[in-house]
Formats: sequence, C-alpha cells, structure tokens
Amino acid sequence: MLLTTPIETVRLQLRLLTSADALLLQRYLLENRNHLACWEPLRTEDFYGLTQCHFRLEVSSRNQANGNALPLAIFIADTQELAGFCNFSNIVRGHFQACHLGYAIAAKFEGKGYMHEALQAAIRHLFEHEGLHRIMANYIPGNLRSAALLARLKFQTEGYASAYLCINGQWRDHVLTALINPHYQNVRHTAISYSMR
Repeated sequence: MLLTTPIETVRLQLRLLTSADALLLQRYLLENRNHLACWEPLRTEDFYGLTQCHFRLEVSSRNQANGNALPLAIFIADTQELAGFCNFSNIVRGHFQACHLGYAIAAKFEGKGYMHEALQAAIRHLFEHEGLHRIMANYIPGNLRSAALLARLKFQTEGYASAYLCINGQWRDHVLTALINPHYQNVRHTAISYSMR
C-alpha cells in the first residue's frame, strides 16, 4: 500500500508524515495533550519528546511501506495546519481484506466537520484503490462525538466488548462497529493456495 500523492478534499489535505515532520508531530501532541488524554492510553513524558516522535514516524513509515498501515495526517488546505490524524492499522489481506481505524482531531478544529470530510475521502481511497472489504472502528460508549461520526459514515454496530482497551489507566468497554465496502462484490479475487513445507 503506497500513497504517492496526497488525498485532497474541498478543505483538507491528507498525507503521510516522515521523520522530517517530527517537530510538527511533537507540537501537535503537546498542544493537545490534555484534550486527547481521556481517549488514549496513559503516556509517559518521553512519548512527547522529539526522539520518540522521530522513532514513531520511522516505524509508521515502515508499516506503511510494508502494507500494514496507512497513517494519514490531516492538514487544513488553506493554512497547512496539522488538524489531526486518521490511522488505518492492522491491515490484513488474503481472505480478510480488513483493517482498524483510529482517529483524533486537535481541540481547536473540533466541531467543524473536518474529521467527517477526511474520513469520507480516506475510506473511499481504501475501498476504491486498495480493495479493502471491511474497516473496523471501536469507541468508548461515552464518546458521543465518535458514535455520531461513525453513524454518519454508515458504520454498523456489531458488538460490545467489555474491558476492551486500557484507556487513560482504566480498562474500558468499547462499542464495536464496521463498515463494509458496498461495491466489494464487483472486486475479483484469485484463489489462494497454501502448501506444506
């Protein structure tokens, strides 16, 4: 999975970050530390350090190059401000053709419809250009913004997982949702055979 050009919408640009963007990532993380804390795992101080930002971006680039993930940074087109992220991770091919979706937006850009706009374009890319069949996204029951966003994007609730992830130091339940590629029946696949060695 290789994204050679940014994904563009009316107001946004979605692109990959490289290790050269470590300072940009660090600034975003520091500015939104308190805003995102209740939805993320506990972070140590070094998580916000420039060295760790470089390291995470290098790992992210390798995962993308290997086809395991598509980590997209969301920029405001007019100002080139980093507004947030939508990460498609755990990409599995073969008989599954699926991935997980995670996302976050800066406090100053919340409530403007940017994440909906970004995810519409990113999901279209994954379905139409990457041939994925299923995208899964999970949220904490009290996260009403995520619930509304995923419903608007036509994600369907598929289950409820108790103590699913350790978020902000506590094991939290999650609602499990997924979006199926509506055009997938038109995608041709070849049979996969496995040999014993």
